[in-house]
Amino acid sequence: MATPINLQLSLAERAAVNPPASHDSSDEELVRAAQSGDRAAFGFLYERYARMVHGILLARVPPSAVEDIVQDVFLRAMPRVASLRDVANFGGWLAAIARSRAADFFRQSKTGNVPLEDSADAGLESKGGSSSDKAEAHAILAAIRALPEAYREPLILRLVEGMTGPEIAERTGLTHGSVRVNLHRGMQQLRQLLDRGDDGSKSAVKS
Repeated sequence: MATPINLQLSLAERAAVNPPASHDSSDEELVRAAQSGDRAAFGFLYERYARMVHGILLARVPPSAVEDIVQDVFLRAMPRVASLRDVANFGGWLAAIARSRAADFFRQSKTGNVPLEDSADAGLESKGGSSSDKAEAHAILAAIRALPEAYREPLILRLVEGMTGPEIAERTGLTHGSVRVNLHRGMQQLRQLLDRGDDGSKSAVKS
């Protein structure tokens, strides 16, 4: 009588097939691990994508509401990640959740008309710096948020969150060409807005 094959993998064998997630794992590896229930892997994804989500929201909702909504976006994404078919599209998928959550914020407000600006320092405390630096940062942020929506998101990701053009494209799932064009055109309009002001903040805007 043949000896039955043991189909149950040992812990060591499972680790060899699906190595535990780490800081060095690729995005795709982290997404697959998160889909298997690895909460640590999702935590690493949070570390990599929190700036992107923060920037997307900062382009759309009042600064004082951003931090709470960032947490909500990831809380919504965590139980849904198992349904993501294309793991390479995690960034674009997460960005879509962030944009949808921003739209929900205004739909759920009583008036449906919440001002984007609510405080000079709201949403900028974590950036640190002196009072003059914060004032300059707020002036730039206010000018960016006066631009068309297509330019607000990439400019905030670039100038506020410190992401590069290629990083913005990679993280959001947008094409490099569209990010480059929107950054270029948005920067031109931003400089024009700042040129009209007397706060000197235009000197901080670099392409």
